Amino acid sequence: MSSFTDAQAVANYASRPAQQVPGFHDLQRMAAILLAERAPDNAEILVLGAGGGLELKSFAQRHPNWRFTGVDPSAEMLALARQTLGPLAARATLVKGYIDTAPPGPFDGATCILTLHFVPRAERVNTLAELRRRLKSGALLIIAHHSFPAGQAESWLNRYADFATPDGADPTKARAGAQAIAQKLPILSPEDEMAALAEAGFTEIAQFYQGFTFRGWVATAP
Repeated sequence: MSSFTDAQAVANYASRPAQQVPGFHDLQRMAAILLAERAPDNAEILVLGAGGGLELKSFAQRHPNWRFTGVDPSAEMLALARQTLGPLAARATLVKGYIDTAPPGPFDGATCILTLHFVPRAERVNTLAELRRRLKSGALLIIAHHSFPAGQAESWLNRYADFATPDGADPTKARAGAQAIAQKLPILSPEDEMAALAEAGFTEIAQFYQGFTFRGWVATAP
């Protein structure tokens, strides 16, 4: 995750998710709709992997009485989040660190979007369990990141690269870069993703989103 401390990469971050993640803005909207099913009007929401602030801003604009705790290991990305939020930053507490740095809550909901695919499975289950421990009973967790069927990395990652390539451009270089993802990231199959959520203690686990290599799940803290 060293790119999230590189000044140029941080500066360019805001434009990348919409280019690389099919339906990125709709994914944020869906996450807000799901959270609002259980969260009160004055909800406290935990956002793990909050650097950049795109998710925080989307939620804050849709729910003017929600308050947020955003956690991210990159000081540079948290600075970008403050910039992205602008005057909305008054409703967000930004914390440098990982899930064990987050306040105990309990929170009315939580998200972890485009983050967990960086985390190995055993550590991922622990992260999910720590998220669950910080949620009120019945609160929802929303996660979304890279996940595709086992043994199908090449075909799915080529589709991801083709989507991220501007129309009319040669996707060859993008495809080569995308294939490196399979070696660099501990990507789980959709079945294993749901198993990890169950191991962490979540219930009512369901997939709500898919965009080529990206999938999203909603799960309930018991």
